[in-house]
Parts: sequence; structure tokens; C-alpha cells
Amino acid sequence: MKAMVLDRPRTPLVLVNRPDPVPGPGEIRVRVEACAICRTDLHVVDGDLPNPTVPLVPGHEIVGIVDLVGQGVSTGRLGRRVGIPWLGHTCGRCSYCTHEAENLCDQPLFTGYTRDGGFASHVVADAAFAFDLDAPDPVALAPLLCAGLIGWRCLKKAGDGQRLGLYGFGAAAHIITQVALWQRRRIFAFTRAGDHQAQEFARSLGAEWAGTSEELPPVELDTAIIFAPVGELVPAALRAVRKGGRVVCGGIHMSDIPSMPYELLWQEREVLSVANLTRSDAREFFPIAQQAGVNTYTTTYRLEDANQALDDLRMGRLNGAAVLQP
Repeated sequence: MKAMVLDRPRTPLVLVNRPDPVPGPGEIRVRVEACAICRTDLHVVDGDLPNPTVPLVPGHEIVGIVDLVGQGVSTGRLGRRVGIPWLGHTCGRCSYCTHEAENLCDQPLFTGYTRDGGFASHVVADAAFAFDLDAPDPVALAPLLCAGLIGWRCLKKAGDGQRLGLYGFGAAAHIITQVALWQRRRIFAFTRAGDHQAQEFARSLGAEWAGTSEELPPVELDTAIIFAPVGELVPAALRAVRKGGRVVCGGIHMSDIPSMPYELLWQEREVLSVANLTRSDAREFFPIAQQAGVNTYTTTYRLEDANQALDDLRMGRLNGAAVLQP
């Protein structure tokens, strides 16, 4: 198999040849068709997240075909197209797992962080955490495995408010905009200063307003989701939401939130975070994405061009999602 490997954080990935992996009990091997690149991959590669299991194959928005099954896995899964997400395994025993909060498991494994991921021609996954997919286009499907699923979890946490602000208009925001509009919400998009391309992209998808994160929207927001990993956006979003409004932080990593006056939080405004995802999120989201007619906007790269794709994401040169194709 071919794989792009991270030997240590803050260094470029290296293309290597490895023996084809063999699935263990309860596992499957997947021939990777497409693997989207998530901002979390950047946090792993750039050393923002501590203690990755190195050497490591990053990537956790994986779509591919099951070509080998381990002991205890039905051979009926052979030849099936599956998706492999960030949450790669849970203990099933801790209080979180037994109370429908497996995303907070005490002993989890994460794809592309603590176990090898999809920047490769093949990957081994826990069969219980690989979702059967029916749609025909693996490139279009790949961003749904994290940008879509985490975006969906954020949208649920945001509540039912109609005036929704999205801070950071990348892969997750462009998917959730389409779902939210299908739900008849109003979208207000916030980007970094000078990113007119992202603002135009947001408007083209149906955003009612698009501006910079330093601006206030033309109306008070009911709720806001922050996808950009920038702590300064928390007080900015609190200024934009109404009394009783809610701000959801959707990233796994964020820079420090600066000191702010209590009046921004007062009047029962809330700040929430979203961590990981659950398998029930996927069971809810994939049918909804189909009903909403979600289209993912992608830029494809060869596997060996993963470093270029990561840099394009890092520097904000992409609209939508980057996708590697082995």
C-alpha cells in the first residue's frame, strides 16, 4: 500500500510503501477511493493537538470499498462502499458510552490521530464505526464524514433559531448552509477580512448576508456557530447574538478566548462546545443531507500531493473541501 506518513508534528508528510494491512477481529480493510482533508488534520500535522500516535497516516473523512474482513465481521460487507469518520473506536463501557454520549468516551481511538487514517491506498477500521454508504460519488461523499457530521452536530446544538451566523466559511459551513436553508433558516456568513471569494461563495449558496468577522450583521442573530479555530471570534459572536442567544464552538482546537466583559454573556446568552461525533449523528445526518440535496464543492488532489493540499487549506486558498484520491 501507499501512504502519506507523518513522522513527527510540524514536518511534511512523506510518501512511503508499506505492506497491505490485515484487519484484526471486528475490523475491516478498506480500499480508499477518496479522503477529504479536514482542518483537524492540519491541527494534527501542525502540532496543535498533543500526542498523536506517530508515525501516523492522517485523514478521517474516508470513503472506500471493503476488500477484506476480520474475524467476526460478516462477509456480506465485502464490496460495500463505507465511510470512516474521526471517531474510530470507543470502549463501550464507560459512563459516557452507556449514556448515549460515546463522543465523550474515556478511552476512544480517533482515525488519523491515534490510529492510522485515510491518506493512503488502504486503511483498517473498526467495522462498527464504518458507515455503509449508498451514494455513487466517493469524492462528493468524503467531506460529509466530518465537515458534514460535525456541522450537523453543531447545528443541533445551536437550537431552532432562524437567524444563524456561521463564522469561518469553509468545508463545514458550506455543507451546513445548505441544510439550514432547507430547514428555512436565514444564513449570515462571516469570513476573515479581505476574503471576498469566500463571501461570494457564501452568497452563491444562499447566504442572506456575508461580511467580515469584525462586522455586526444587519440583524441580531438567534444563534451562531464558530467553525474557524480563532478564540477572538467568541466575544465577536456574543456581540452579534440576541438576548438568550447561543454560540456554538465547533472546532476540536481553538486559540485562547480573550478576556471579555461579562455583559457580552449576560442576559442568558450561552457558549457551548461540540466534541467529536456519535454514530447516531451519522444515522440522522446522511438521510437529511440526501433530502436537503446537499452538494459538496471539492478540489481533488493526488495522494502524493497531500502536502500541497494541506498548505492550500492552511493558507485559505480553497472554497469547499480538499479531497485526496489515491
